[in-house]
Amino acid sequence: MASSSDPTAASRLVRAQKIRSDVVPWLAPLAILTTEHIALRSFFRQISILGAENLPTAGPVLLAPTHRARWDALLIPKAAGRRVSGRDCRFMVTTTEMSGLQGWFLRRLGCFAIDQSKPGTASLRYALDLLADHQQVVLFPEGRINRDGAPITVAPGLPRLASLAQTKGLGSVPVVPMGIAYSRRLPRWGDSAALCFGPQLRLEG
Repeated sequence: MASSSDPTAASRLVRAQKIRSDVVPWLAPLAILTTEHIALRSFFRQISILGAENLPTAGPVLLAPTHRARWDALLIPKAAGRRVSGRDCRFMVTTTEMSGLQGWFLRRLGCFAIDQSKPGTASLRYALDLLADHQQVVLFPEGRINRDGAPITVAPGLPRLASLAQTKGLGSVPVVPMGIAYSRRLPRWGDSAALCFGPQLRLEG
């Protein structure tokens, strides 16, 4: 428990309690079983993972995947989660995703919310706390699912978070781009999926 003599630790504790996001020990293995061993294996004929050597297994990291379908959120932990990197994927998701029963599960799997229309500092500071603890934070740079094949437009959230990390003394946190593709725009049973980690990017200056 944070001591009152340590204001930094105390403020981090308050933020963590407000965001209410942590990985519940018993739920994470169950999620791996139901998603990786049942859902993904049953739905996809083949899942290919390329460029795994570009994924760091130590130190803070920002994962920046393209967003093509709701399946992305299940495939990313398979490619970068605890069985691969030794740590969990801490997703930054929209507030609309964090409601009801779905939100209950997401919070207990380490996800935390941000309001895209009015990004609050609490969510960004919580993301910085996670990076300071050498965790991997996942945020979709496009901010939405993009199925139409249009050129990728990066929303302000990713560069802002990388810049804040540098400002707060975390150094140049590596950003690992991830490309996700499916056999069809709307994946169907028996389709294939592929994920590719690109070379690490770092903020200059």
